[in-house]
Amino acid sequence: MKFSVGLGRDGAEERLEAHGVSRRDFMKFCATVAALLGMGPEFAPRVAEALTAKKRPSVVYLHMAECTGCSEAVLRTVDPYIDSLILDTISLDYHETIMAAAGEKAEEALHQALSSPEGYICVVEGGIPTKDNGAYGKVGGRTMLQMVKDIVPKAIATICIGTCSCYGGVQAAKPNPTGAKSVSEALGGITTVNIPGCPPNPINFVGAVVHFLTKGVPPLDQFGRPLIFYGQTVHDQCPRLPHFDKGEFAPSFGSAEAKKGWCLYNLGCKGPNTYNNCPKVLFNQVTFPIQAGHPCIGCSEPNFWDTMTPFYEAG
Repeated sequence: MKFSVGLGRDGAEERLEAHGVSRRDFMKFCATVAALLGMGPEFAPRVAEALTAKKRPSVVYLHMAECTGCSEAVLRTVDPYIDSLILDTISLDYHETIMAAAGEKAEEALHQALSSPEGYICVVEGGIPTKDNGAYGKVGGRTMLQMVKDIVPKAIATICIGTCSCYGGVQAAKPNPTGAKSVSEALGGITTVNIPGCPPNPINFVGAVVHFLTKGVPPLDQFGRPLIFYGQTVHDQCPRLPHFDKGEFAPSFGSAEAKKGWCLYNLGCKGPNTYNNCPKVLFNQVTFPIQAGHPCIGCSEPNFWDTMTPFYEAG
């Protein structure tokens, strides 16, 4: 299926076709993003225009102290395949994990992206080691701390993907030997759009990018999270909520009650204290931890490694 002339810019339609993404697939995805943003189907063409416009900012994706799980979550998302659909249309010009360039060529790609006349959106994955002037994390001979100091303040927007860049993550768990901090903390309180989770649902990341391209920075909560994605607790959206209201709690994971969908609160579920849209925006449109029988561990909350543990105890 061919794309209509008005859909793509700067060869976007040809690139998507080459990846096997039809116009119908693309518009279906745009409608999904529009719905995520609280808009009707009529907003889908505007999403498509934002993602394929010729004059769109570069995306510079930095890897700091992390496991690359957030990138893996994006790359392994299906229906649609975000790696072939979105990572091209949003002008992802620098990403250390998936780019073909290495060494000096990689550094050249970074400098070229930073010089884009349309500006650049900076995406950061991973916490920032700050102890001993950031000596515990380096890329290309520079400390991660110095990189974010040089790159983030000049970005037209900075999106932190994953709890590590948003709040420090497991690197910042006690005793935090490397002095790992969030991007905002490491830079003295700079405002970032935080998409926390371990990993977050990739559609929330894409939604944040689209919101910026179409409407600007979304309204944020006190922890820098977009309210459109993190405005309600997991508990309030949970399919097991009726059992909680009836006082029906599973006594163990292998119990008949657990298999019937009874509430997992007594098994350590942190849903009442966790803000995320997991129950409504499923991973790969299929499931999320509680639906799969595992309690929420609060991974989108600041310092969850310290404040939400032990994971399998109530309270």
